[in-house]
Amino acid sequence: MVNVLMFTDPGIDDSFAIMYALLNPKINLVGIVSGYGNTPKEISVRNTVYLLNLGGREDIPIVAGAAGPISGEPVRFYPEIHGKEGLGPLKPPDDIKNVKVYDFNKILEIITQYRGNIVIVSIGRLTELALMFILYGNDALKDVSAFYIMGGAFLVPGNITAEAEANFYVDAIAANSVMEKAHKVYLFPLNITNRAIITPEVINFLSENSPTPFRPLIKPAFDYYFHAYQKNVPGIKGAPLHDVVPLMSLIDPDLVKFISRRVRVEEFGTAKGKSIADFRPKPDPEPIDSMEHIGMEADYQKFVVQFMEVFLRRSE
Repeated sequence: MVNVLMFTDPGIDDSFAIMYALLNPKINLVGIVSGYGNTPKEISVRNTVYLLNLGGREDIPIVAGAAGPISGEPVRFYPEIHGKEGLGPLKPPDDIKNVKVYDFNKILEIITQYRGNIVIVSIGRLTELALMFILYGNDALKDVSAFYIMGGAFLVPGNITAEAEANFYVDAIAANSVMEKAHKVYLFPLNITNRAIITPEVINFLSENSPTPFRPLIKPAFDYYFHAYQKNVPGIKGAPLHDVVPLMSLIDPDLVKFISRRVRVEEFGTAKGKSIADFRPKPDPEPIDSMEHIGMEADYQKFVVQFMEVFLRRSE
């Protein structure tokens, strides 16, 4: 079992990732840092509380993340993709049980508790991770075993601009800082997550047969997300669940194939958020400890099968 601290901003695909983490018996979810991104911070926190309530896991600590990027730039949210409340057409009920929400210090407490045996899975903006280095120094996260990060786009178009993926674009300063300061980084960019597609047929089957407490959410949230993708990517047969990929790869190391390159993120200008790496046959030599592991290929059939297995699993 892997101890996982998630950094997230639910968001529909983030919500599927949280559900996946809660349902997978090989993942011990030890905390969730929930901040701005797909929705404002307050809505992200509320959605996290709702999902943990549904899953009967109110014991998992929630840390309130950042409200905006390090640059202070205004944030654009995406209700056309994730819905006004972040869960498509759904809104969490007003009678959610009260849950304590912690400040940033809780992150250090969790990492210390699981020192040397904890993986950070970041599937939202990278502001909070960058702030950890700013607030607590470059060694703040030295006890983290690895960082699994959904972000970037290599040799493919971006999804916010022609070149930039959303998590890197919205806080490019943070993204570049994390690439510079974090260690053992595994990146899951659009070049693989764009093809991690779940079809409506799979979702319809799960919405009828899943024995999990999340079954009422699966179809309405996915359908809203899928319809948004149909508008943006004509002819697409399903919707990519980007944020599930890092979690699944963590549990199944054979799912994704990586190459090691030093990654930088353009912080300003027309190429803001662009992820940069040297893909020449003979790249310039770099120190091994300065390199990130970039996902370049994935087994998508296995992705679908394992996704279904987890959502069809009965709790023990």
